[in-house]
Amino acid sequence: MLSVCILKMAQASYAPLSSPVSVIGSQFMVPYQFDIIVDTNSRGNLVITDINHRILFKVKPCDTFFHHQRVLLDVDDKPIAVIREKIMTEHHRWNVFKGDSKSKSDIIFSAKTPNMIQIKTGVHVFLANKTGSNNVCDFKIKGSWSNRNCTIYVGDTLTPIAQMSKLESSVHAKLVEGKFMVTICPKVDHAFVATLIAIVEAMKMQQNGIEEDANVCFLNRKESLLSK
Repeated sequence: MLSVCILKMAQASYAPLSSPVSVIGSQFMVPYQFDIIVDTNSRGNLVITDINHRILFKVKPCDTFFHHQRVLLDVDDKPIAVIREKIMTEHHRWNVFKGDSKSKSDIIFSAKTPNMIQIKTGVHVFLANKTGSNNVCDFKIKGSWSNRNCTIYVGDTLTPIAQMSKLESSVHAKLVEGKFMVTICPKVDHAFVATLIAIVEAMKMQQNGIEEDANVCFLNRKESLLSK
């Protein structure tokens, strides 16, 4: 069975945070460290399970003509949050709304890249109800997404709330292709972590699409010059 074949890369054990992290809902928290498996595909769909392959969340694209969008669903396909990219922004800003709402009054948090051009993954997260400085992020994501080595931290600190890692298979690499694991600290909102994963995956899909379009344009231009 697949559950026997999958091996997790070694991860540190995390102590509970001094304060629980509940952003989308406290019903998505547990008092112990929790591992999830994220299964991706090229169309932007995500399936998020526990280590026993029980589905916890799904993420589905629901793009419109004007917006890139994702919806986070529970196991019964009930919307938990809508994730929408804010158009005409330089820093790839995404807003997250409660349920299936798209009203500004229902924004839970937003996420954006701190720099227009980035070599490594960097995303800053700002809560809608933040009480501190608007310039200081409430959470941040740092690391290498392509190498499946990213960490979600509290604010501008080195206090982790979740750590991404690769999966390995003792039988065949195809069994874990497109999958990775995330270890979530005790008393941290799993739906919040899942939403952040969906945002970065969407950002990377857009980036890869832009790069592919640029490569196609370059090749077409090269062929045109050679044919002259």
